[in-house]
Amino acid sequence: MSETAARAARPRTEADPGRRRFLGYLLAAPTLAAAADLSLGTATAPPALALPSGPQPAEVYDLNDMLTDATRPTANLITVVVHEDGTASFELPRSENGQGIMTSSAMLVAEELDLPVSKVRVTLADARPELLFNQLTGGSNTTISTFTPIRVAAAIAKQELLAAAAIVLSAEVESLEADAGVITAPGGASVGYGQLARRAAATSTRRVDVTLTDRADFKVIGTPHNRTDARKAVTGRKEFTLDLQVKGARPTMVCRAPTLNGTPVRVRNKKKVLAMPGITHVAKVSTGVAVRGKTFGQVIRAVRALDVEWKDGPVAGQSDADVLAELRAAELPLAVPALPAGAKTVDADFTFWFRSNSALEPNCAIADVRTDRAEIWAGLKSPITAHEEIATRLGMTPDQVTVHVVQGGGSFGRKLFFDAALEAAEISQKMRKPVKLMWHRTDDSRVGRTHPMATSRIRATYAGSEVLSFEQRHTSVVTDNSHGLGELITAMSAKLPVGEIGFAQTIFALTQEVPYHYGLVDQQLDETDSRFNTGSMRNIYSPDTCTARELVTDQLAEAMGQDAFAFRREHAKDDRARAVLATVAEVGGWGRRMPAGTAQGIALHKEYKGLNACLVEIDCRPATVDRPVRDGVTGPRVTKVVMAVDVGLAVNPRGLEAQMQGGIMDGIALALTSSLHLRDGHFLEGSWDNYFYTRQWNVPPEVEVVVMPDTTGEPGGAGEFGVASTFAAVACAYRRATGRTPTEFPINHRDPLAFKPKPTVPPIPQSPTNGLRRY
Repeated sequence: MSETAARAARPRTEADPGRRRFLGYLLAAPTLAAAADLSLGTATAPPALALPSGPQPAEVYDLNDMLTDATRPTANLITVVVHEDGTASFELPRSENGQGIMTSSAMLVAEELDLPVSKVRVTLADARPELLFNQLTGGSNTTISTFTPIRVAAAIAKQELLAAAAIVLSAEVESLEADAGVITAPGGASVGYGQLARRAAATSTRRVDVTLTDRADFKVIGTPHNRTDARKAVTGRKEFTLDLQVKGARPTMVCRAPTLNGTPVRVRNKKKVLAMPGITHVAKVSTGVAVRGKTFGQVIRAVRALDVEWKDGPVAGQSDADVLAELRAAELPLAVPALPAGAKTVDADFTFWFRSNSALEPNCAIADVRTDRAEIWAGLKSPITAHEEIATRLGMTPDQVTVHVVQGGGSFGRKLFFDAALEAAEISQKMRKPVKLMWHRTDDSRVGRTHPMATSRIRATYAGSEVLSFEQRHTSVVTDNSHGLGELITAMSAKLPVGEIGFAQTIFALTQEVPYHYGLVDQQLDETDSRFNTGSMRNIYSPDTCTARELVTDQLAEAMGQDAFAFRREHAKDDRARAVLATVAEVGGWGRRMPAGTAQGIALHKEYKGLNACLVEIDCRPATVDRPVRDGVTGPRVTKVVMAVDVGLAVNPRGLEAQMQGGIMDGIALALTSSLHLRDGHFLEGSWDNYFYTRQWNVPPEVEVVVMPDTTGEPGGAGEFGVASTFAAVACAYRRATGRTPTEFPINHRDPLAFKPKPTVPPIPQSPTNGLRRY
């Protein structure tokens, strides 16, 4: 895979903060500590929308605006500390799950402190209720909302170090030079940050102002940088939740019902299971029957041996078709206005099946609950809400509960929910012992969080070469927003340009944009059926709505006799959109001659202050579709992907490229292979060998990510939106290669199952007796 990082200087504009002065605090501390103050920041309420044909809500005030404004009142609690060994440390109030924010945050500190990135230590903050909404990781918002507070805190620290150095070196502050943690006077005398850490420390908290580094002088920000934890990750030394050694915490797992969200009635053979080797506890809890033992192997055998009487869950006997029928019944009507003579209509209807929101790391947590206190360790993206819920579940006050945020092995929205942490706390309290809870892969697949099933109906009208109207009605199983975002929306409701609508509808309105001039645009969401465990899976609604929109865009272009790329370029709303489209068309060789059964597809997506375009090539020829692959779904193969991404200012272009590569793999899977099959009240998929995420044989041999030059001077969101454009581009390429518009995703969902479903009783399937035979 190649790396293209086109970096360019941008002229100053009115929106450019340049070297504006910022307020912050010097904090009373043993060594130098500094924090930002953005409570009086420049954010203002968004203007009201005037006309239905005007900008969509997300163009005026989007989800990231809301998330960022919610962090401002507590930005002064984000601190940078300089230590006597010459290093700096920063407790990041967000959750690192592989997206690289610990690295990019270290880069921000390093830039303003004039320190090497290797001398900046970034750790994750425990749950801190005083941070309010400043400790929620989601919506691709971390870099956007922390970009200025981190820099302000680091800049204040450097300013005080220079002041202290001026005294030590008997020099004017303006004459001093700071570089790599050393301050040097004109005559060559120097002093290190470590020697100044105590001298520069404040004895009382006071307010100060500071000037940030001008973008023209950036040395770190905007430069490709390897992950600071890369070596630990590839050598197995990086610590995740299950790696932690908490005194007394023993392996624990849960036996779960054969139907989704079923509950235990009684355990018929508890004494027999307690007598098994290594087993210390068996306890009925709200989600199943928990087993604790000396090793996970012993616990798995005990779970498999349990004989439990179950009460069926709320979807017992239900299958995919039943849920789809409910969605169809709940669909909102389309309402195209009166059309002028000669106007024509494109109608389309798409179905998106359930998909798993499991991360590579299994759902897990450690809990040590005593009579008067509790301590929890887990990868958490909403630790404050988790802290509140755990305290309530345990019947404790919040000050009796401590929640530690641990680095996670993947999330993509999954760790916004704290199911394992809540479950571990309940189990520990019931057993009166510390527990190290791990969900089995089958638990993740069958009772974990899912991306809800949805339908998306579109009606677009056009006349001549103009699109007159574009209506989209997205109908979905309910997306659970109980992870804290709902509270945030309530708190920010006065600023939102969408009026009093539901939480899900607010998120939909603040994230969905049609990046084309399509006349009267009307996108609406309706949700129904709250019986499933759902979550804000990576990119939330966008992969589905974008794919439906881009397929209709291809149909509009075809109906008007225009090239798919040229049509998009002509109708794109702004220069940034046209630039990413032109880049992928040029780099990817749009329009080149290709063999029958193969084709190119192109798509555009705008979200979170950024845009990206994706060009793919797909091979749908029989020799490819029918190629034999053991235990896998083959079908079409994406052979080439080119993505151009514009996030404004990219703090770490290398990290941004990695994010887009991950989004590309997600998008290919959503289009072609990965879904959950609901049958008789449970999902059939029982692990990763049944759930066909993009595998090595489906990875494109050619992938290129082009990072566009800085267009805004401020960072945009990057964690999610590579998924939607890839998914859409693959769907469009499939349509052109086969001559058929796909209407269900993934396209193989209704095919005969490519695996033999694992049993639901026992809930943990038998492990292979000799896995070496497979190689």
